[in-house]
Amino acid sequence: MNVSSQTFWIAIGFAGQALFSARFLIQWIASERAKKSVVPKLFWYFSLAGGATLFAYAVWREDPVFMVGQAFGLIVYIRNLWLIRHEHDAQPQEASLSSLGSTDTAAKRD
Repeated sequence: MNVSSQTFWIAIGFAGQALFSARFLIQWIASERAKKSVVPKLFWYFSLAGGATLFAYAVWREDPVFMVGQAFGLIVYIRNLWLIRHEHDAQPQEASLSSLGSTDTAAKRD
């Protein structure tokens, strides 16, 4: 392995760690703004980006412990983003059903 290849992968590792660490700053700022503990969607995107980058670094290092840890995390991050998207997609439908229900109730009272 040449020095420039090693330097490249170490830079990838540091970039992944920076992305992964930035998620905590994002969560902290969001919680301070909300005055309660919250986990914004951006937290999960930074988790996914940092985890994927660190997984690639772990593969380069040929470190099975690091790979398994990051791979499990990636599953969790993807699942959380999927749940958020599913919840977001369901809200307009639920809102329109709720408004239909309230209209029906109002019509029955008249």
